Amino acid sequence: MLEVCDLDLYYGDAQALDRVSLKVDDGSIVAIVGANGAGKSSLIRAIAGIEKPRSGQICFRGQDITGWESYRTCDLGIGQVAEGRQIFPSLTVQENLETGAMLHRARASRRRILTDVFTMFPPLAERRSQLAGTMSGGEQQMLAIGRCLMGRPEMIMFDEPSLGLAPTVVHEVFRAIRELNEKGMTILLVEQNVAVSLKLASQAYVLENGKIVMEGRGETLLTDDGIRRSYLGL
Repeated sequence: MLEVCDLDLYYGDAQALDRVSLKVDDGSIVAIVGANGAGKSSLIRAIAGIEKPRSGQICFRGQDITGWESYRTCDLGIGQVAEGRQIFPSLTVQENLETGAMLHRARASRRRILTDVFTMFPPLAERRSQLAGTMSGGEQQMLAIGRCLMGRPEMIMFDEPSLGLAPTVVHEVFRAIRELNEKGMTILLVEQNVAVSLKLASQAYVLENGKIVMEGRGETLLTDDGIRRSYLGL
């Protein structure tokens, strides 16, 4: 579904990504793990069209989308649940969700998808008229996921979805990610909880200083001594 080849990204003179290559198969969960500052969010932002790579190629379903504007990548079917949720706090839950359906690809099916979102996240249905900024962090993360789903994506990129959430809420977020994948959604997951993300992932890549230094099946990397020492404290 997605292929990234030799991607270089700079912020001024500082290189954030150095010849990064990866593949995401249709229907899979692919995890990107690494320390803070390794380039994980930069990679997500480059795929989404928020940052423009200096060189390399990004292809989605065989189409070169390198350097596309973010609205075009969204309408192509690439959704993003950004780090920090980035909901609209002064809008209601339902208004937030409806903004996700403004994409051309989603307008015709927005009512059906809204029903699906409320079924997946019942607290959103109960709070549909509540201002989003007054909800808990966990409820706001549900809202961010729901808003992404309203755009009818074919692939969702999650950037640190459990950051700052209570353990019980984290469990619900990962349940939702697993449920979406079981329904056929392709997932690219950047997550601080390395153990959980590797357990979920069929394929995983390790980023260090902007470079891919290791790749393999999630369960295989989970048993790697270097990964266990560096990221799991074992």
